[in-house]
Amino acid sequence: YASPREIKVSIEKLKQAFPEEGRVTTDPNVLNEHGSSDNSYHPTSPHAVVVRALSTEDVVQIVKIASECKVPMVVYSGATSLEGHYSGVSPGSICIDMSGMDKILEIHEADSDLICQAGAQWEDINQTLKDKGIPLFFPLDPGPGATIGGMVGTGCSGTNAVRYGTAKAEWFLNLTVVLPNGEVIKTRRRARKSSVGFDTTKLFIGAEGTLGIVTEATLRLAPRLPTKVAMAQFKNVEQAVNAVQDILNSPYGPHIQCVELLDDHMMHAINVAGISTRPLPVRDTLFFKIQGDHYAIKLAAKTVQAIVKEHGSDRFEFAGTEQEAEDLWQNRKYALTSTMGAHPGTRCWTTDVCVPVSKLPELVYETKKDLAQAGLRSTIVGHVGDGNFHALILFENDEELPKVTDAVHRLVHRALDLDGTCTGEHGVGIGKKQYLSEELGEGTVELMRSIKKAVDPMNLMNPGKVCFLLLPSPCHQLTVKNSSFILTRTNLKPDDYTGEIRCHMNIP
Repeated sequence: YASPREIKVSIEKLKQAFPEEGRVTTDPNVLNEHGSSDNSYHPTSPHAVVVRALSTEDVVQIVKIASECKVPMVVYSGATSLEGHYSGVSPGSICIDMSGMDKILEIHEADSDLICQAGAQWEDINQTLKDKGIPLFFPLDPGPGATIGGMVGTGCSGTNAVRYGTAKAEWFLNLTVVLPNGEVIKTRRRARKSSVGFDTTKLFIGAEGTLGIVTEATLRLAPRLPTKVAMAQFKNVEQAVNAVQDILNSPYGPHIQCVELLDDHMMHAINVAGISTRPLPVRDTLFFKIQGDHYAIKLAAKTVQAIVKEHGSDRFEFAGTEQEAEDLWQNRKYALTSTMGAHPGTRCWTTDVCVPVSKLPELVYETKKDLAQAGLRSTIVGHVGDGNFHALILFENDEELPKVTDAVHRLVHRALDLDGTCTGEHGVGIGKKQYLSEELGEGTVELMRSIKKAVDPMNLMNPGKVCFLLLPSPCHQLTVKNSSFILTRTNLKPDDYTGEIRCHMNIP
């Protein structure tokens, strides 16, 4: 990669290309802010420079300067990711801030789609459609503040996944992408379906910015249907989770938009944090969103109530008003805020895994038991309709952090042992890449590396993330040793590296 002198040259070129005030900055506070997250505990590094892009053409200019000077590039937009996706690269990287690329460019109501820039937030998109009186919405709903580019990169989903699926379904019809060589491509036309060649749209979904930079996206939209919110409470998690599959397999399963689990610790946190408008009983709880017309909702609710009662629920209720429904659902969407608010002065490691739905009761039970035995406070929230759940593990200081790290490792291996995945929707980043070979097999991981090398031969796009080492190839002779492994690479030319070399590796 670039030497310190070459990094300075690249910064000067960026300032010449973008002379407007605030477009290019080397302020240390901004560099640190764009290279780390308060909610991530993985290795971080500040960037050398932050550039604010406003168009695809801006991104092309930045990529060409970075490629010419051999400086790594990392994309930043909503800053909501949790696995170290936008951390910097040592000794220096260019952070491309896409948060200003937040415009909706075209809305095609008759075709149920729209085109937007990558920095647009999903909540703003849905609010704009609502304000314009358009009876459509974009159904992928990850955490508040998430942007379309980040949602593409991590292959996100959210509470609606049980009804509408994930980012890896058909919700992104077309992407505009700037490749590592500065070329701009579109992965498809705007037609609803196509059988032309490889599905290059999905090549970039889940790639986390390692293959190219998404600047625009065509989003498929869904009809906005009448919705009611209901709540059922249980004596334990097993009863709650076991009820879900019977509900989804019933004739009224397709009317279930969301089914979310909040464990008793989470319900306690909601009450203590004061976000809820009224105290809720502290029990393991399922929240439902039921969609359809008046009669369909009535029949679906009757079926849901009967099934949860069979599984031991002694409390089932509808939200009485639209405001009450909104308040109830906000408790789920702001789970992290509630957890932190209920335990002031603590820090929180948030992680997710996903297993086949039938295995979820075992996973949740064993995880709650494990965390209790480790003496760790936690809350659990889950998209139980698709086997995905999030553990929010609390700790007070750096001395407790290793205990939390060990608990996260045990959780991931527990999920893999149940034929699940190390991440259902957060993505890989730095935090989960050590599990990829165990989950996918070395052959699959090597195929991913081969694609990366073909598309980005200089390894400039978000290097070191997903399944890739931070080492360019070819190398001279670099040997890294400790008691667990020896890594040797050869054929590095003497002038290929200037400055330090760092490898972030987690050794079991």
